[in-house]
Amino acid sequence: MSDHREISRRAGIFGFFTLISRILGLLRDSVVAYFFGTKAVADAFYVAFRIPNLLRRLLAEGSLTMAFVPVFTEYLKQSREEGKRVADIVFTYLSILLVLITICGVIFAPWIVRAVAYGFGGSPDKFALTVYLTRIMFPYIFLVSLMAFAMGVLNTLKIFGAPAASPILLNLGIIAGAAILSRFFAEPTVGLALGVVIGGIFQLLLQIPWLKKEGMIPKFNFNWKHPALKRVGLIMLPSVYGGAVYQINVLVITLLASFLPHGSVSYLWYADRVNEFPLGLFAVAVATATLPTLSEHAADNNAQAFKDTLNYGLRIAWTESIPAMVGIILLAEPIVRLLFQRGEFSSESTKGTVGALIYFAAGIPFITGVRNIVPAFYAMKDSRTPVITATAALVVNAVLSLILMKVMLHRGLALSMAIASAINFVLLAYVFRKRMGLIGGRKLFLSTIRTTVACAGIIAIVSAAKYGLGFFGEISQWTLALQLFSVIIISMLSYFAILKVVGPEEFSHFKALIRHKER
Repeated sequence: MSDHREISRRAGIFGFFTLISRILGLLRDSVVAYFFGTKAVADAFYVAFRIPNLLRRLLAEGSLTMAFVPVFTEYLKQSREEGKRVADIVFTYLSILLVLITICGVIFAPWIVRAVAYGFGGSPDKFALTVYLTRIMFPYIFLVSLMAFAMGVLNTLKIFGAPAASPILLNLGIIAGAAILSRFFAEPTVGLALGVVIGGIFQLLLQIPWLKKEGMIPKFNFNWKHPALKRVGLIMLPSVYGGAVYQINVLVITLLASFLPHGSVSYLWYADRVNEFPLGLFAVAVATATLPTLSEHAADNNAQAFKDTLNYGLRIAWTESIPAMVGIILLAEPIVRLLFQRGEFSSESTKGTVGALIYFAAGIPFITGVRNIVPAFYAMKDSRTPVITATAALVVNAVLSLILMKVMLHRGLALSMAIASAINFVLLAYVFRKRMGLIGGRKLFLSTIRTTVACAGIIAIVSAAKYGLGFFGEISQWTLALQLFSVIIISMLSYFAILKVVGPEEFSHFKALIRHKER
C-alpha cells in the first residue's frame, strides 16, 4: 500500500504541473486560433509542427524514457556512480543521433512534408510554406529529446516537478510567437515557428538546476562497449514504433485529411489538442508515476508487486479518464466555442472541430490504458509485444480511415483512431494476462463499473443545464465561460459524491491527493 500512496503522490505532483501546462496549452491554441483560424496557413503550421512533435513522441517520451528508466534504475541500484556513468554514455550517443536527425530533417524537409501531407502537393504555396516552417522547427526535436532524457533521470530519482513543468515554457513560447513575434515577419506563421524553438530551449534549461543538485549533469562518455548502451538501444528501437502508435495513427489521419477540404487538418488538430488535455493530465501522469516503481519491481523479480502496481495504475487512470470522456462528449460544443471561436475561428470551424472531438474523446479510456500498460512491457524488457499490437492497431486505423472518411470526412478519421486504440489495448491486456497470469481483472472490471455508475451524476447535471436551464445558447463569451465552468465544477462534485458511496476504494485515491495538497 505504501507503493500505492507514493504513486498517487507522484501522479498528483505530475498532474498538477500538467494541469497548468494543459490550461496554458489550451490558451495557446486559443491564441493561435484567434490569429490563424482554420485557414490554409494554419493547416501548413500544424502539419509542420506535427513532424517534430511526432518525433518527440517517438524518440523522447514514447521510447527513450521507457527504454532508459528500467536500465538506469538497475545500474543505479548497483551504485550512484555506475548510474551516472550509464547516463553519461546514453546522453553522448543520444546527442549524436539527434544532431544527425536534425540535419537530415532540415535537408529532406520537402520529402518529409510530401510523405506526411501528400495532398498539399496540389497547392504549391501551401506546400512551400509547410516545408519552410518544418525546417525552422526541426531543431525542436533535438532540444525536447534532451529534455526527455533529463526527465528520465529525474523521474528515476523520484523528482517529478521540473520535468512536468517544462511544457509550460513551450506553451509560453508559442503564445509569444503568435502574439508578438508573428508581427515582425511578412508571413506571420514564421514567428509562430520560432516560438516553438524558443520554448524548447527554455524547456531544456529548466532541468539543469535539478540535474546539478543531484550531481547528474551529463558529460560526454564515448564508451560504446558498455552493455547498458546496447540494452537501451535494443529496447528503444522497437519501442520507437510500439510506444507511440497513437501518434503514428495521428500522422496517418493527418495524411488522409490533407486530401479532404481545407480546414480538415485544423479541425483534427484543435480536437486533438482538447483531447490531449485529459490524456496528459491522467494517462501520462499516472504512467510516469508508476514506471519507476514498475522498473524497481521488475529489477527485484517481484512479480506480484509488479502486477499490483500495474493494476492500481490502471484503476486510478480510468477513475480519472472515464468521467473526462463523458464530460467532453457532452460538453464538446461549448468547450470548443469557448476556447477557440473568435477572430478567424468561425462558427463553421467550431462545428467541424466538435465533430472530430466527440469521436476522439470516445477513445480516451483505451488510450489511457495503452499508455499505462505499454511501460509495463518495457519494464520487463519486452519490446516485441507492443510492436506487434501497435502494428495491428495501425492497420485497423488505416483501413477504417479509408472507409469512414468517404462518408464521415474528418469525423471518420477521428472515429477510426478511437477504434484502433481500443483494439490495441485489448490485445496488450490479453498478452499481459497470458504471460503474467491473473492481474486482478475482476477488480479492474468492478472498478470500471463503479466509475461508470458515478458518471451518472455528470450526465444528470449536464442534461439539466442544457435542456432544463437552457445553458450554452447564443450568449457572450464571459457568460459562456461562467456557465461552462459552473457545470464542470458541479458535475465533478456530483461524480465524487456518488463515487464515495459506490466506490470508496477509488475515491480514496482522490482523498489521498487532497490530503497531500493540504500538507
